[in-house]
Formats: sequence, C-alpha cells, structure tokens
Amino acid sequence: MVNFERTEAQIAAMVAQKVIPGASYALIDGEQVIERQVGVAQLQPTTKPIWPHAVYDLASVTKVVGTTTVALQLLAAGKLDLDRPVHDYLPTLPSTTVTIRNLMTHTSGLSGYIPNRNALGATALLAAIQQLPLSERNRNHRVVYTDLGLILMGLVIEQVYHQPVQQVITERVIKPLNLPDATFDPDPQQAIPTTYTEATGLLQGIVHDPKARVLGARCGSAGLFASVADLVRFSRLMLGQIKIPEILEPATIASLYQDWTPNHHLRRSFGWNLWHRAAGQQPVIFHTGYTGTLLMLDRQRQQGLVFLSNRVHPVANNQQFLPARRRLIAAWLADTVTKLPL
Repeated sequence: MVNFERTEAQIAAMVAQKVIPGASYALIDGEQVIERQVGVAQLQPTTKPIWPHAVYDLASVTKVVGTTTVALQLLAAGKLDLDRPVHDYLPTLPSTTVTIRNLMTHTSGLSGYIPNRNALGATALLAAIQQLPLSERNRNHRVVYTDLGLILMGLVIEQVYHQPVQQVITERVIKPLNLPDATFDPDPQQAIPTTYTEATGLLQGIVHDPKARVLGARCGSAGLFASVADLVRFSRLMLGQIKIPEILEPATIASLYQDWTPNHHLRRSFGWNLWHRAAGQQPVIFHTGYTGTLLMLDRQRQQGLVFLSNRVHPVANNQQFLPARRRLIAAWLADTVTKLPL
C-alpha cells in the first residue's frame, strides 16, 4: 500500500484549521482500500459524530456517477450520437449547432446565467434553461463549466427513456452496481447535514443545490446522496477492477481517460475533468462537488481518492475551502506520483 502521508495530513489539517467540520474518505491502491473518518458530522445546532455509512450530498459529483454514466450507456448502445445537435433531441433548444459532445465537455458556449433563477418554479426554470443564449465564439474553443449543460443532458436522457433522469440513474447505475447507500431520497437521519441557520434550521437529507431542489427528479447535475462505500465501489468499476458490462463495457470506461473536447486540447473528458501528469502518462479523471466532495481516479496506477465533506456547514461562505482542496489534490498527486506499473 502506498503511503498516503501527505494526503491524510492535509485532510487532518483541514479539520484542525476548521475548514471543514469533518470528512469521510477512502484511499485506493490496487485491491487495497483504506477508509477513514475524521472530525465531526455537524457543529450546529449541536455537535454530532460521523457514523459509518453516512450519506453525503454529492452535489456535482452526481454528474459523473449518474448522468455521465447513463449518457455513456446510450452512446455505447447507439441511442445517442456524440456529434449530433442537442436540438434533435430537445427541439425547444434554439441552437442547432450545440452538440452532445459540447454539453458533456462544457464547450457549448451556452450562457450559465438565468435572470431571477431562484424565483422560478420547475416548469419556468426548465423553459429558461432551454432558451439560453449561445456564444458561437466560445463554442468548441473554450471550456466554461456550468451545471446547465448536464441539466440539458438529463433532459435528453429523459427523452430517450421517457422517465426522469434520476429514476433512470437509479435503475441503470445504482441498482445494478449494488450501491448500498446511494439514493436521491435519503432518510434525513442517515444524511450528513449541510447548512444551518436559526431561521431555516438544519438542512439534512435535502439537496443543497437550489436548482436541484426545484427540479427534483428531473435534475441531472446534482441531487445524489452516497456514502464512501458507494463511491469506492463505483471507483473500482471505473478503474477496471470490477467488470459489470451491463453498466459500462471496459473499453468505454478506458476511453474516458483522454481528451473528448472538439479539438482534443482543452483537457476535458466526457463529463469528467482531466489532470495531466507527465508526458506519456495517462491522465487522471476527477470531479468536484460544491458541498465539499471530490473523486479522483488514476487508472494507470490503479489508485483513487474518495473525499466526502460538508464544507458548507454551518454556512456556505467558506473562503478557505478551495485553496485547501487544491492542496489536497496536490498532496494526493504527490503521494501517488512514484508508482507506475512495470
């Protein structure tokens, strides 16, 4: 087992420096997995410890565990064309040039701004998302990360299956992968809480993302709750350690560890972000979540990091977290840099 000394020291420092209340995490090195908990589950209104199999609000990690995985299934089955206009699946979308590839690599050029977003109900919000203005100058040439592309992808999935995207994810990813705790509808008592104010109380078992809260089962960008054990099992699938072809074929998974952007130079995979190591080495795929979640996978080295925290507790205005997360990523990369297969 690789010594993950830097990684674990950085996680401990994040708790000690009160960047996060606590975290549940796993370090994967081949067949070996270390799972740990550090800190507490909540600070307000009372302090509570973290418990085994606690589920965390994954926020945008939902995109890769759920929506991206289903989209890959559709591509492999020939039910989705990577470079076909999204307009063919969603005729209400004004643009006839934005493709599925654009949505999944954040190269669509679609604006992420919706006026008065938080005042809109589900129907109005979905209508607004499907009427977003487009910058042709940015399309294909610039990565602009936005939730809205994956919400649109969720609507495309809905058109194919005639079911809300979260129901499709449950039936086609969570159940066949036998994820024991993952759910879009958690028992509040099993969920690590996010925000707390005296006025609104403790947000626990309810998705933190406001768009996901409004859209419910039709949201493909956030909404999934899961435990470390769930993400370890998902990680082992994506590292090729377990094979479940009904979810994804090994060749499909292997294809993720490369640039999928239109000109293959913008460092995004299909749904996933890419971290390039030295020249000639396979990149790492990873994704973050606003609530304090992170998943990093190195297929070449057979290593992974699952990091789940509730950095938005008790309040979301946490200026220390992003620099601390960058240090965590750097620590994990440093801990794993020396190991390569012979």
